[in-house]
Amino acid sequence: MAIDKDQKKLRSGFTTGACAAAAAKAAAMVLLGGREISRVEIPFPTGDRHGFNLHSCVLQDGQVTVSIIKDAGDDPDVTNGAEIIAIVEQQETEPGEELIGLAGGPGVGQVTKPGLPVSVGEPAINPVPRIMIRAAVSEAMEETGISDIPLAVTICVTDGELLAEKTLNSRLGILGGLSILGTTGIVRPVSAKAWTDTIDASMKVARAAGLSEVIVSTGRTSEAAVQQSLNLPEEAQVMMGDYLAYALKGAKRHGFSKIYLSGMWAKILKCALGIPQTHVRHGALEVRHAADLLHELGLDRQTADDMAMANTAREIFLRLKDAGRDDLIRAVCVKAREYAMKRSGLEVEVFLVTTENGIVEHV
Repeated sequence: MAIDKDQKKLRSGFTTGACAAAAAKAAAMVLLGGREISRVEIPFPTGDRHGFNLHSCVLQDGQVTVSIIKDAGDDPDVTNGAEIIAIVEQQETEPGEELIGLAGGPGVGQVTKPGLPVSVGEPAINPVPRIMIRAAVSEAMEETGISDIPLAVTICVTDGELLAEKTLNSRLGILGGLSILGTTGIVRPVSAKAWTDTIDASMKVARAAGLSEVIVSTGRTSEAAVQQSLNLPEEAQVMMGDYLAYALKGAKRHGFSKIYLSGMWAKILKCALGIPQTHVRHGALEVRHAADLLHELGLDRQTADDMAMANTAREIFLRLKDAGRDDLIRAVCVKAREYAMKRSGLEVEVFLVTTENGIVEHV
């Protein structure tokens, strides 16, 4: 795909899991090697190696505490700039126990609901970060030549509980802090995978809670309006953002029998037009296409042509309301339901929501 020469290339960053692994290796190096360091390099699941600068390093009472400031690159991540901490100390082990123990400390959430890749009662440190942390600490043992001392690693996040309030963690049953995440160690700016992973995680939690119906919404306003109407368990709520087709197919893949699809006018209109990815970057709403759809649904050609001159989808909605054409608004919702049912293969109900009035149409 051609890139505009004036367009700034977005910078990648590192996951919380990568930062935790780097902090853990550095702490182990200091504990075992007996000397301070300011930078550490660790292996990544991709086979690459990356270096990290230490933010702080403290040796006290047989413990080494190292922190690294997460750099998420140009991704709008709530954990960008977070202080990821690893505390490493010697531990006593029983025969058969792992040489490197791993625990979650302050700021790292605990899993309280089934359906996630980490068992209930465990710290919310995902499988790949666990592998990365242990691999990094093992490397520290090799580099210092001390490989027979059992070590305990505790991962913490400064203000992790406050940062977690800006995420969907509590809905997923991750309480008390952030998740330590990552599958490659690298954060790609505006990562689609981060969204789709969250959709899948939400659906897994809903299924593990025994639910057969799910609310799929484009944002918090539309979600709240439908939840207030349906009063389903919190686990039923799945925020799909702009990933319409992925969420619809995901509901089928995860074994749900029914979808409650909730969104505002522009997103419902895109659904009716069969645009699978509703972000403007991927599925620009051509007002002319919307006008043609309205003509197909019963709007006279002249008025449809006038609609094609509207600046935004919201303007189209307001013009229809002013003209008393609630029948066309409903017809768009029906068309969106037809697309959603075709994509998902499931029963679907569509809720059209506005900021001012909540649910304004339900089909």
